[in-house]
Formats: sequence, structure tokens, C-alpha cells
Amino acid sequence: MKTILAPLVLAAAVTTAFAAETPTRPAGPASVNELNAMAKRFAPVDLTADTSALSAGDRVAIEKLIEAAKIIDTLQLRQRWANNEALWAALKKDNSALGVARQNYFWINKGPWSIIDDNKSFMPAEYAGIAIPEKPHGANFYPAGATKQVLETWMNALPPKEKEQAQWFYTVIRTGPDGKFKTVKYSDEYRPELEKLAKLLKEAASATGNASLKKFLNLRADAFLSNDYRESDFAWMDLDSPVDVTIGPYETYNDELFGYKAAFEAYVNIRDPKETQKLGFFGKHMQELEDNLPLDKQYRNPKVGAIAPMVVVNQVYGAGDGNMGIQTAAYNLPNDEFVISKRGSKRVMLKNVQQAKFESTLKPITQLVLRPQDQKDLDFDSFFTHILAHEITHGLGPHVTRHDGKESTPRQDLKEAYSTIEEAKADVTGLWALSYMMDKGQLKDTLGQGEAAERKLYNTFLASAFRTLHFGLTDSHARGMAIQMNYLLDKGGFVSHGDGTFSVDFKKIKQAVADLDREFLTIEATGDYARARAMMAKYVVIRPDVQKALDKMKAVPNDIRPAFVTATALTAAAPAKR
Repeated sequence: MKTILAPLVLAAAVTTAFAAETPTRPAGPASVNELNAMAKRFAPVDLTADTSALSAGDRVAIEKLIEAAKIIDTLQLRQRWANNEALWAALKKDNSALGVARQNYFWINKGPWSIIDDNKSFMPAEYAGIAIPEKPHGANFYPAGATKQVLETWMNALPPKEKEQAQWFYTVIRTGPDGKFKTVKYSDEYRPELEKLAKLLKEAASATGNASLKKFLNLRADAFLSNDYRESDFAWMDLDSPVDVTIGPYETYNDELFGYKAAFEAYVNIRDPKETQKLGFFGKHMQELEDNLPLDKQYRNPKVGAIAPMVVVNQVYGAGDGNMGIQTAAYNLPNDEFVISKRGSKRVMLKNVQQAKFESTLKPITQLVLRPQDQKDLDFDSFFTHILAHEITHGLGPHVTRHDGKESTPRQDLKEAYSTIEEAKADVTGLWALSYMMDKGQLKDTLGQGEAAERKLYNTFLASAFRTLHFGLTDSHARGMAIQMNYLLDKGGFVSHGDGTFSVDFKKIKQAVADLDREFLTIEATGDYARARAMMAKYVVIRPDVQKALDKMKAVPNDIRPAFVTATALTAAAPAKR
């Protein structure tokens, strides 16, 4: 979750790093020059994917899915803020230089708040008669102005089944005519758009000849209208198609009050079968990794769920939460613990996105933060494989907690802290897992083994840590990385040289990683909310030595801004073919 941790007074403790020409966004509405400078922090890249092997039916299907994804953008705008759509409509009427700059930056952020600038507004306090507040922590999932305490008191007073629905991924909380809170299903709240989505998905299903894609699209279309996503989630897990699509409500980062509510997103992809085949070896070692986690044995899972699919794709189009701010390099879904307990979760690697990030951001960062003798160790395969390991290890470790004989989940127990802890846990568990497999000789055909391979792995991870911190600490991934950076510095695994450069101490790094992993895994296994909060209060800061490195990175883009050129070509050619 992109959480503002008011209970920890975290904002006062955090010195956030921004990559504009100035260290921070000035207060008040941004000028044309400021908006253009802010937008330059996202390097434009052309995302392409090879469509030559697609059948005629799959080409029609992917065109329908791109059309559906554009509806996802509308839904996600609405979910982020009640007046977001109205503001966007007003902005599009202003064709002045300032109006165009505002449109451009609004669309990057899907709202009037700059994500990598601590969610500060770049708009005036009022625009076209629309008052623009601070970014609401509850987005548009809860009644405006409703506090966390009031909502939590109401939820806790509900009967168990009603409470479960109030906290469910696919409901919003609204105020009824009687002034009382009520739970509304997504299928009712967003009915007109969901009916359009269902129609387009049914049309795509009719066009494709792939049985698994046809099944998923039909079930997901039904889910949009029934609000029951589980059967379609299982079908998505089984998807084995050249056209690989993720569409619906998934991630909960936008719910900064509780982390309960799922935002709509879409990824329309083409599978890379050659790269996907390379990943199969990981599935053979899932239980072995679980059995050797640096965690008390009582908390390990004696039977990891069935091997979940892992696929490599090239992205054709992204929408909603799948194309906002920092671009997703990989994702691990679904988030429904019931589905995870039965089938695990599916890992999707966006290879063309990762390559674009590596070239546009990580290469220049490495030249600034690593010593010259270590810069040669930067390695795309290590970068790519760690992202894969991150996604894989979301599925390892505790998924059920027990308190006084009652079952719960780490997500429920850790509340708004969960997303930060879980993202950091996946990072460090992934690093631990790759080191473990490297020591066992299990990665010799992928990353190699021995000292040279270890140097590439850890030095690439160190450089990539600064790429993540470069986002600013409003993002759960970056907050999690701040914990890792500061902990590993304290343990001596990372070494600061005082001039904004850093290195790895190869005598200490493995033990430091194992110790940190044990801490994250134990917090989740015990559902220890107080321990999670204390860890974040101590480590979610940018220390002076780290700030020196970040200060050198002002001219380096924070991330990429994709132009979906393959999608444009497909949709432009579609009318001529029919």
C-alpha cells in the first residue's frame, strides 16, 4: 500500500528523495516549467512486442482487450478520488501550454497528486469549480471524511459475515439515506462500466481459439457482474495462451486506510515462450526453499501449494493501476489468500518493461553509487532473476496466523503496515533464495556460481536498491527498501564510503540478509503489528549518507513512461482488416 503512516508520525521522520531539478516539489500549483521538469523524471520509452505468431482470432481478441483496458482507466480514476473524472474532463478542455502540461502530468499520476513527491498536489486549490484536497487516504473506497477509527468501530460491530464483506477486496463503503454506513458491491457501484467490460471480454472470448483464454475471459466477464472472482482467478492461474491478460480489481495499495480494497488494473501481454521455459527450474525447488527459510520451523509451511505458473511476457498495453506512476516490472497475483492457499499465486514477468528500466535508470545509477571496480558487476540477468525471485517468494512464508485459537492472515493483522513489510520480505527472501540456490549449484545455468556470480548478484541488488529509493518513500516498495538499506548498513553487509558511493562486504552480507529475512518472516508469522510499526519507525528514513547518493541522481529518470506502440499499431490496423 502507498500508505501515509500518521500513527507513526512518519512523515516528520522521512526525508524523501525526489529527482527533479530541485530536491522537492514547491508548495502550490506547479508552473509549466516545473510540470515539464517533473514529467522528465519518467523517461519515454517505446514498448514493443512481437505479434507475428498470433492467430487471426487472437489478434481480434487482443484488440478487444485493449479496448476493455481503456474502460479500466475510467474505473481506476473514479476509485482514486470521487472528483477525479470531473477534474480530468475539465483539464482536457484547456489547450494552453499550462493546460497541456497539467494533462500530461495528471495522466502519469492518474490524479492531481504527484506520486513520487509525497503525493503533493501540483494543481491549484480549486480548478474549474472543483476543490482539490490533500490526497484522501481512503481514496474513493470510503465516505469522504470518514476516519479510520470510526470505520473500524463500525466494522467491528458488524456480524462476522457482514464484517467480512465490509473488509472484502471488492466492496466499497458508502453512506445510506439514513446516514449510516453500508457495504456496496463493486458489481453494483460500477455496474455500467462493468457491463461494457463484460461484453468486450465475451467478444474477445468468442474470437480466440485458445481454450484457456476463452475460459478465463468468459468467467472474468461473469465475475464483473456477480462480484465473485474466485472461479475466474483459478482460470487465470491456468491460462496458457499466446495472449496473456490480467484484468480486474487486484492490488490494494490505493487503500491507505486499511489496505483492503482492490483497484482496477489491466495488463495486455504477449507471452514469451522461450523465456518462460527457462523459469521452470524454480518450481522444482519451492518446497525446498520453504523448508530452509530462516524462520522457526513451527511457522514454515510443510506443504507449499501446487506449483504456481510463472510466465515471461512482453507488455502490449497497461491501464488503470497497471499504468500509473512507477511502472510494474512484475506482479504476483491473485491476492486472495483462499486462492493462494489452494493453488499458490501466479508470477508474471514483464520483460520488455524490465529491460527498459534497466537501460534508462539502473545503468546511470550504477555509475554514480557503486565504486568503479564494482560497476562492471551490473548484470541484467541478476536484475531480472531477482525480480522473479521477489515474485516467487511472495508465495513463501506465513499466510495464516493464529491468535487465541482463531485464524487470521498477516494482511489483516498488520493492517496498513502489511504492504511495506510484505514487499520488503519478498525482496530479501528473494535475495536469500538466490544465494541459497547459488550455493547449491542450482543456478549454474542461469546466473552461474562462485565468487563472480555472487558479486554480480549482490552488487546489482545494491545498485537496484537506489533505483527503488529514487522513487521517494510514498511507495510501499521504496519504504520496504529503506528498511533493507538501513538494516544492512547497520549489520555491515552494505558499506558506505561517505562520498555517496557504497559497496558490499562479502564476508557479512549473507548473514545480514538471513537475519533481516528472519525478522520479516517472524513479524508476518506472529502478526505482530506493534513490531512492524516499530521497525518502520526506526528504518523508514533516508539517512545522510544515502541522501548523498540520491542527491547525485537528480538527472537520472526515476522510472519510465511507456508508449504502447504495438497496441497503437494493432488498433490502427484493425478497422482496415474488417
